[in-house]
Amino acid sequence: MTSAAQLPVCIIGAGSSGMTTAKALKEKGIKFDCFEIGSDIGGMWRYENDNGLSSAYRSLHIDTSRKTLGYSDFPIPEHHKDFLSHYAFVKYLEAYADRSGLRSHVRFNTRVVHIEPTADGTWLVRLEGGEVFHYRAVLVANGHLWDPRYPSFPGTFTGETIHSHDYRTSEPFRDKKVMVVGIGNSAVDIAVDVCKQTAGTVVSTRRSAWIMPKYIMGIPVDRWSTFFAGRLKLPTRWVRTLMQRLMFLAVGDQERYGVPKPKHAIWQEHATLSQELLPYVGHGWIEIKPNVKELRGDRVAFEDGTEEKIDAIIYATGYKTTFPFLDNSLFELHDGKVQLYRRMLPPSLPGLYMVGLVQPIGPTIPLVEVQALWLADLLSGAITLPSTDDMLREIANHQRHIDKQYVGSARYTLEVDFRQYVAQLHKDRIRGLAGT
Repeated sequence: MTSAAQLPVCIIGAGSSGMTTAKALKEKGIKFDCFEIGSDIGGMWRYENDNGLSSAYRSLHIDTSRKTLGYSDFPIPEHHKDFLSHYAFVKYLEAYADRSGLRSHVRFNTRVVHIEPTADGTWLVRLEGGEVFHYRAVLVANGHLWDPRYPSFPGTFTGETIHSHDYRTSEPFRDKKVMVVGIGNSAVDIAVDVCKQTAGTVVSTRRSAWIMPKYIMGIPVDRWSTFFAGRLKLPTRWVRTLMQRLMFLAVGDQERYGVPKPKHAIWQEHATLSQELLPYVGHGWIEIKPNVKELRGDRVAFEDGTEEKIDAIIYATGYKTTFPFLDNSLFELHDGKVQLYRRMLPPSLPGLYMVGLVQPIGPTIPLVEVQALWLADLLSGAITLPSTDDMLREIANHQRHIDKQYVGSARYTLEVDFRQYVAQLHKDRIRGLAGT
């Protein structure tokens, strides 16, 4: 009979997180299977992905610049522009996977419908066709930006409503009065994309946001923050404050354009990156309104006492973090909080690992690569975990930090500081012992 240690590992999802995880396991000689619902790799970055889960819209460009975005051993070629389109990034990801021979490890057009732990600490994985496989560990890498979250407003709206998850192009909104709810990166991208086709575009926001241009003095904004944090070794709060000063020098006072300044400090929330929002508001293409007070048929009332006739609403209000193949009784977010040691391991479920379930200050893709290397070390026996009590203590310390620093919002449940988090994981790998 096969011992638990001899069983392979299961990876769910073949997007950017799944592929870097597969590469790390392969290089450690760890046997694994990877299951992907769609017919190709790419996950959320593959436009019109036939897995049905991608939120990519046609005009989407990644907000992390090229030199910061790529995997450590596979830099993005210099011929690419500073900010890659989803098309360009998928081509890069395909080249990364093909160079490492990862496609042959992926079983495409295969849906995982249920996973469950067994009494001996291993895991059963059931596929849609009824097949059941036995694994020593399951690495969940299917992403968390696919299950739309909607706000709850009083009243009823009789016009068209969609979530940004389903937005693809501006064409369906031609000559309509459109309201976009939200002021995060996707909300602003969509508002800018749609506004020149519409009879009017409104962006409704509860708290507003700090609007950061993608370029300052011709240099991608994340290269400035990397310089301050990496070369000058400044703490994150100082970096964000300096970026605010640079932002003001580059574009001036955002209120002058018509975008209210938020009441919270810039280091308490992610800034919204957009080179276009402020001038589009200044030119009258987009109008900023406060939070919705009530939906009134074909009209929307706002908290400032004004009312607008609206034909269509696009809710760019984020995503719920859900796992349909995993029983909620085993694992879910409680009160907007998640119990994950090192943002990957639920202490009560040995052998289950969440890959890429993070919202970093800094680039996501290279951070997930470090997670994958850490997990490969753990699964190969090169890293030892601390006690359950120590893991719970680390989780509690992290949650206290999040509660203290960031504006209260479900958006920050998964927050990590790239530099601090990567340093923790590197230290664990060097010591061979995960810390608290």
